[in-house]
Amino acid sequence: MQPMAFHGSTLNAQSSAADCRHLIRSGAWGGLTAGLAARYVQVNLVMLPAAEAGDFLRFAQRNPKPCPVLAVSEPGEFALPEMGDDIDLRRDVPRYRIFEDGQCMAEVGDIVEIWRDDLVTFAIGCSFTFEHTLLEAGIAIRHLDEGRNVPMYRTSIQTHPAGRFGGGMVVTMRPLKAVDAIRAIQITSRFPGVHGAPVHLGDPALIGIADLSRPDFGDAVTIAADELPVFWACGATPQIALLQAKPSLCITHAPGHMLITDRLNHDYATL
Repeated sequence: MQPMAFHGSTLNAQSSAADCRHLIRSGAWGGLTAGLAARYVQVNLVMLPAAEAGDFLRFAQRNPKPCPVLAVSEPGEFALPEMGDDIDLRRDVPRYRIFEDGQCMAEVGDIVEIWRDDLVTFAIGCSFTFEHTLLEAGIAIRHLDEGRNVPMYRTSIQTHPAGRFGGGMVVTMRPLKAVDAIRAIQITSRFPGVHGAPVHLGDPALIGIADLSRPDFGDAVTIAADELPVFWACGATPQIALLQAKPSLCITHAPGHMLITDRLNHDYATL
């Protein structure tokens, strides 16, 4: 990813979360957030009317691997103090998706005009959090090396339903050599609040993935002959649940376009 100039510096892995949010809020950055502000936790967002938020909370609690809830707002509040200062949930995500009755109606750069006083926001952990630790351990991350979004796939792994929310799990995939895959399992097991250890490695057909070159979300990446595909539960899973539940209104991030918080990655690591 090419760094972008910002206040006389560059926007990259060393940038602060606040600088990234301010640039996104200004409308000057609408791209992917992978690789930005590498020390800071990025989160998936799900925003629902309060009347429909209870079932979703139960769904997330029953499915902590793909839906690890890190914070929940009060209805109508667009700040999220548990995750950082000066967060504006209406403007601090590069791309939002707007769903009505289960259909994705639009992708937009902010949601100021459609914000409602009854919207409850869920901040859900993202695998970008453990990627920085993998890099520190010398494990290369292919989609970062290739300047792409992480590949995401719908699977045959079923979530535990709650109310109208249910459906299949979405996973992210990172190709790794066997020795790196073993180390990655050890490292990511220390991050249960942001998806934790992989849910599968090896043959993608065993979890219902027919073609790794055609991800459902994100971008395909190169897989070498001596590498295994390793799959982690993904925070895009709620978007599949939304297609099934068909709430009257739901707003999410677009895949790969996350909220960058002030929380540090090591805050979510266990000993």
